[in-house]
Amino acid sequence: MKYLPLFAGALMFISCGETQQKTELSLEERALKIHEKVITIDTHDDINVKNFTDSINYTQRLDTQINLPKMEEGGLDVAWLIVYTGQDTLTADGYAKAEANAMAKFDAIHKLCEEIAPDKIELALTSDDVRRIDAAGKKVAMIGVENAYPIGEDMSNFEKYHQLGARYISLAHNGHSQFSDSNTGEADSLWLHNGLSEMGKEAVKEMNRLGIMIDVSHPSKEAFNQMIALSKAPIIASHSSARALCDHSRNLDDEQLKMLKENGGVVQTVAFKSYLNTEKYEARNEKVKEIEKLVMDSLGMASISRKEVMALPTEERDAYIAQYMQVRGIVSEKTKRMSDLPPAVAVTDFVDHIDYMVELIGIDHVGISSDFDGGGGIEGWSDASETFNVTLELVKRGYTEAEIEQLWGGNLLRVLDDVQAVAASM
Repeated sequence: MKYLPLFAGALMFISCGETQQKTELSLEERALKIHEKVITIDTHDDINVKNFTDSINYTQRLDTQINLPKMEEGGLDVAWLIVYTGQDTLTADGYAKAEANAMAKFDAIHKLCEEIAPDKIELALTSDDVRRIDAAGKKVAMIGVENAYPIGEDMSNFEKYHQLGARYISLAHNGHSQFSDSNTGEADSLWLHNGLSEMGKEAVKEMNRLGIMIDVSHPSKEAFNQMIALSKAPIIASHSSARALCDHSRNLDDEQLKMLKENGGVVQTVAFKSYLNTEKYEARNEKVKEIEKLVMDSLGMASISRKEVMALPTEERDAYIAQYMQVRGIVSEKTKRMSDLPPAVAVTDFVDHIDYMVELIGIDHVGISSDFDGGGGIEGWSDASETFNVTLELVKRGYTEAEIEQLWGGNLLRVLDDVQAVAASM
């Protein structure tokens, strides 16, 4: 059970002298009670192994968007910590380097839960684990794998990853893997497999057998179609939004969303600015980039595109992102004091996507994710400490406690249960 002293204390001092204030107080009180009661699950949080050492780790309020103090402050109960590896060459050397990166991230997550802070956070493998750990007053870690590239060509690695705690895996990221084409192929219409490779089709069967959720957020639409057709279990999109509202290849179109519903899966709406409102993001980003460039210049840091960052070798990419997060913090403080900037992509835009998808495919198939420390974060939910603002906006939109419980994790846990039940039957 979580307790949010910051919000509760603030509510005590809100004047109730006017009817409007009384209404606002009642709404915020109701939102706070719901937020404290439901289990809040964020299905996508990237990590840097440098933040999992004895001296620097998630027990501290680091500059990272996700860590234990910020989870406590915002009432975020469950973080899916991500074993991410960028795409490289489809060679034995590339696979070996990628596997080393993946193992380092698995090790970091286990170290946090088993050595650094076992009294504060525990690794969950099932929905029962989530509920048990939450009831014990601890935070919950779960593991997702973003890009199956480090698995190489050894299919037994799927079972190895499952034993290490992986409960969802994406078969591709930004670039075509040995298993699947990526959504990035839309940019040049160049495809490697026209969906899934033969190994990719076997991977779907293997994940079904093991009880690993199949994540379709990064693979191409044709790969999505083939995974839906092949999978005997529901699938998830761990961090995607509605393409009808924002035409980005990382989002799901109406056809895909309806197929996801028929499959029994769930789409985890993502708080990623450019996937929520491209025009709004670009208008503000143009001005913010000017400020960011000045800050980066003052720190002697090169300014490169996200695509170039993701193309860097893993260690260089992690180091660049860590430094960039520091820059972003400085810029954030500067922009807070500026009144002439275009409006930011905010929690309201995020919940617009939730509204749209709930209307299209139903409350049973929509969830929530942030992509914190991987580019995610919006005004009002810029890090885990602001998690309550999402619940507050949902209450403002008229969602009930039961519906908010579903959105914040109930649907995701139901899919995990279904996937594991299919595995047990096999």
